[in-house]
Amino acid sequence: MSRIGNNPVTIPEGVTVELNGNVVTMKGKLGELTQDFSGVSVRIEEGSIIVNRDSDSKEHKSRHGLYRSLFFNMIEGVSKGWTKELELVGVGYRASNQGQKLDLAVGYSHNIVLDIAPEVKVETISEKGKNPIVKLTSFDKQLVGQVAAKVRAFRRPEPYKGKGIKFVGEILRRKAGKSA
Repeated sequence: MSRIGNNPVTIPEGVTVELNGNVVTMKGKLGELTQDFSGVSVRIEEGSIIVNRDSDSKEHKSRHGLYRSLFFNMIEGVSKGWTKELELVGVGYRASNQGQKLDLAVGYSHNIVLDIAPEVKVETISEKGKNPIVKLTSFDKQLVGQVAAKVRAFRRPEPYKGKGIKFVGEILRRKAGKSA
């Protein structure tokens, strides 16, 4: 029994949900998202989305909670949006952006220039005495996470000094250095 899948997803004001066969389309003030589904039945009742599985097979049980969570994330995205913040920890690590181009200086012999998808808004915050922060915002949670993971992959945080690109609020497992 999926406890998450049984909860209905409430539709806030300003969001329209359309159901065409096996495709759900959601439109809000920030954008429009579509998701196709299988193994579950979806119905819209009284301002909420209700997801039921077709059978009790293992595959249908696993999809029950998955699609309910995807629909919830889509509604949150088109109404409020999703934000990921990355912090650059290290001496000389810098970040700047010109439109949709993100320019990172993270300890290599060259700067890394990354073209960000047009659906994702990128913003860099640099204050004196603090680590630079890259802020990614979009209505698509999956796309924001994918772009953030791509940026983080250029210089993952290392366990000894903690240098690298990490998520704001992320707790790193630190290791002790050599003991004499």
